[in-house]
Formats: sequence, C-alpha cells, structure tokens
Amino acid sequence: MPQIPFSDLPSASRLWIFPAERPLSQEEETEFLARADTFLKGWAAHGMPLTCARDWRYGRFLLVAVDEASEPPSGCSIDAMTRILKELGQDFGMSFVDQGPVLYKEGDHVRRLTRAEFKAKVDAGEITLDTVVFDNSITRLSELEAGGWEKPASASWHKRAFFSAG
Repeated sequence: MPQIPFSDLPSASRLWIFPAERPLSQEEETEFLARADTFLKGWAAHGMPLTCARDWRYGRFLLVAVDEASEPPSGCSIDAMTRILKELGQDFGMSFVDQGPVLYKEGDHVRRLTRAEFKAKVDAGEITLDTVVFDNSITRLSELEAGGWEKPASASWHKRAFFSAG
C-alpha cells in the first residue's frame, strides 16, 4: 500500500519536513507536487513499497511521512527521497533540503532568514519569544499533531539558540 492520504497515517509515523527556499508560484506548486507524488507512489525500501503520504503547507513546506510499522524506510530509500528533492530544487532554482535558515511567521506570512539575520532581529526586538517559529527538526507525526511544529519561540529550541538568558 504506497501513498495514502496524510490524515490516514498513524501518529507514530516517521516525519520529514522540507522547507522551500521561497514560495512557489501556482504553476510551480502543481508541477512540484505532481513530481513528488510520482516519487512517493513508487517509494520503496529494499523492493518493498512504503506506506507514505505527503502534505503541502503554507505554499512552502513539504511534509513527508511514512508508516514504519508496515515497512520501515531504509537509509537508501531516505537518500533517494533527499536526492529527488535536491533534483527538484535544481529544476526550480532553489533548495528544499537546506535546514540552516530559520522560518517563522510574521502575521499570516512565512518568513525565512539566515540564523544570523534571525538573531539580529531578536536582538533588535523585532522577533520576540511570542513569535511563532517552525521546528522543522521534529521527526514524528505525533509531534506535528501535538503542535510541536508551529509554536512560540519560547516553547522551542529557538529560545535557547537565539534569546539571551533572562
């Protein structure tokens, strides 16, 4: 059973989050998701199909999850997913696999800054502990469901990394 609806995966599923460097146009989004779906429909580990799903959020985050209970992904299958996303990034002139930048919400908009730029905005008081940040390091669907992806900086690793102890 390969690709299924994202909402049908169990909470224990393994999760990866790939942030797009910039928002995609409608045409780019359609092509990107079609190509991602083509890959996921054939995604396998050691010849065994993976029960997986994807979600697309805010026009710039690809969330991919796999039910490890049905068939766990292998290192090679994970590498294949990363490789296809690197190829898609090259085709669209951006990166989907760069986890270095910080993504956060500014009103209804998702913003992306280098870590140094984010720290400078924190120091200037433009970004506060109440700013909603994205923690793209979460690895379980249960963490996403529990609100562990989008949360105030005060409740994230961002607090330790960017805010002075007070």
